[in-house]
Amino acid sequence: MSQLVIYTDGAARGNPGPGGYGAVLHWGSTIKEISGGYRHTTNNRMELMAVIEALKLLKREGLDITIYSDSAYVVNTVEKRWLFNWARNGYKGKKNADLWAQYLQLHRKHNIKFVWVKGHADNQWNNRCDVLATTAADGRNLIEDTGFEG
Repeated sequence: MSQLVIYTDGAARGNPGPGGYGAVLHWGSTIKEISGGYRHTTNNRMELMAVIEALKLLKREGLDITIYSDSAYVVNTVEKRWLFNWARNGYKGKKNADLWAQYLQLHRKHNIKFVWVKGHADNQWNNRCDVLATTAADGRNLIEDTGFEG
């Protein structure tokens, strides 16, 4: 199977507040779940962090990837190509520039398509990502989101 499918979600308690991300990667019959928690961050940062952390796991380049996200912020920024204009302008005035720059480096290594899914609906993998993200946000030993706190 040459298609990688990734589901992602992010959460923040208080927005800003403690936050977490979750992702589920599907490659054929192989499924991998990841999550992480931060002590002070935003929902949008965690939505984007889920995508970045999933892509950072990949060992090969040139993959065809479909990413399902309930974040209109993430999906529209990439699919409507706003990100590429932001990058050309040095992300001037844009929030989460540190994460968008990381994402863009990873984006260039693959063929990525985003698909928006309705959050908290009937998509089992989006719902699983929500559980991973909220559990991480509620966890112990949360780490610093240096791009937000720093």
